[in-house]
Amino acid sequence: MGWMGDRGSGEQTSSAAEGVGPWLDRVLREGATPGLLSALAERLSPADLQTLLLEVYRRRAAAVTPSGLLRAYERNRFTRPSALDPGELARLTAFMYGRLARHGFAGVELSPVCPLGTSSAVATVAQDKVVTTVRNTEVVSDATNVLALECAVRRRELLRDDPRARRRVRLASIHRVVRAQKFAGPGMSAHFALLALATAGRDEGSFSFETGTLAEQIRVHLDLLESVGELGYRIAAIRVLVTDLTGGRHREVLREQVLDRLASAHPRIGFAFDDGRESGRGYYRGACFEIRAVTPEGDEFNLGDGGFTGWSAELLGNAKERLLISGLGLERLCERFR
Repeated sequence: MGWMGDRGSGEQTSSAAEGVGPWLDRVLREGATPGLLSALAERLSPADLQTLLLEVYRRRAAAVTPSGLLRAYERNRFTRPSALDPGELARLTAFMYGRLARHGFAGVELSPVCPLGTSSAVATVAQDKVVTTVRNTEVVSDATNVLALECAVRRRELLRDDPRARRRVRLASIHRVVRAQKFAGPGMSAHFALLALATAGRDEGSFSFETGTLAEQIRVHLDLLESVGELGYRIAAIRVLVTDLTGGRHREVLREQVLDRLASAHPRIGFAFDDGRESGRGYYRGACFEIRAVTPEGDEFNLGDGGFTGWSAELLGNAKERLLISGLGLERLCERFR
């Protein structure tokens, strides 16, 4: 499983596009309850809706038989266990947290769930793509969204002491995420392990926060990919592709402060601009990047991806706030690069 799935398209997916619309029309038509959808979605308070749904699913759970439970476990794509060796994944996780600490990133063990709307309110990902619970929460579908919330909490504390605080918040989490959309292709799973990074801070002028944090996070990913050779991973022909999303305004500073400096420090890695990239436009702002690598069998895959978002500014109501997120696909790393 890649790190992003199709999350980076930046496009909202409508219910009709996911096939929900026609099914919903049928349910409402056959239910013969006028105003049912409006009552559930708009007139009931979140607490009252939760109470209603809890009772609905209590009754449904009471009707589940052991044999039916086993069939559901075998057939439901959300419930099957990962094919990965858990010991290997645990070893890789511990190794990576150790390396991340050296770079100043604090590890965060996230809850399996986050507030309802975490993916759609600021990240523009349709709610159809996440698993929503009956307790007004949703299962984490992208750890970077939740790290953005935690970054906002910590930045708010800094801003209370100093409204111009520039101290950066650097967070990391390795988390098993769940995505509701169906992925095409063999080996794709509804849940998979991701390493997520988030760096939050204040605008420093001249695009300096952006170039500094972009180079830093790419450097962290490269350190991780180069050092996992100690665990038996073989990663070849790593390429870093950066896209300027400002119509060329920041191309030269990105070249000088990010690509050229990283290329000098990592001569065996390829660095280039990707002007033709389509994914992530509308989702990321300013600049984004992708990390690709070749497996021992000679296949090239996307292993990492990231970019700047406006989430911190929106969460804190402060246009000066900045946020860079990125992720690395541990599932794919384990499956294809050992």
